[in-house]
Amino acid sequence: MNRGLLLVLSGPSGVGKGTVCSELRRKQDDLIYSVSATTRAPRQGEVDGVNYFFRSREQFQDMIARDALLEYAEYVGNYYGTPRDFVERTLDSGKDIILEIEVQGALKVKEKFPEGVFIFLVPPSLEELKERITGRGTEAADVIDNRMSVAVEEMNLIRYYDYAVVNDEIDAACHRIQCIITAERCRKDRFLAGLAAKKETSEKA
Repeated sequence: MNRGLLLVLSGPSGVGKGTVCSELRRKQDDLIYSVSATTRAPRQGEVDGVNYFFRSREQFQDMIARDALLEYAEYVGNYYGTPRDFVERTLDSGKDIILEIEVQGALKVKEKFPEGVFIFLVPPSLEELKERITGRGTEAADVIDNRMSVAVEEMNLIRYYDYAVVNDEIDAACHRIQCIITAERCRKDRFLAGLAAKKETSEKA
């Protein structure tokens, strides 16, 4: 069985990562979503191992010490991170897994997992991005201006990614990502690695 692909989807805040990721998973139900670990308490209806892996602060710090996380960050007094073991087990089973994450977290994942497929979701324009953030109606003008400044800085980090996908329309963006998955599956190095694994299994038998 060929090893699965780790897909890392990120981009500036407000670009629509969550929406695209949800629609992509709906269209491709064999794509596994990378479940994060957190120290925050479960909310009503949340299930351990489905929404998050809920861990105590001591357990999470132990994961940090054991290098058991591909990336992690502390936000509003709680830790959030991507467990390496869950990702590795999914890939070893031959299934593809997608990680939807902010730009800085994605770059940390790339340091530990350079063989992943890194996709940067791009807005049609910065003007459109500002309209999307403003359209939420939840943030003051100075906060929006700050987020736009951060977005411009994050756009400059696109050079560290393998692909850029414009999110002009959700279905179109999902189709482009599906094309990337197909192309990655057809890479000769993955094909040769699969042949080598089959040969090794056959020799052991």
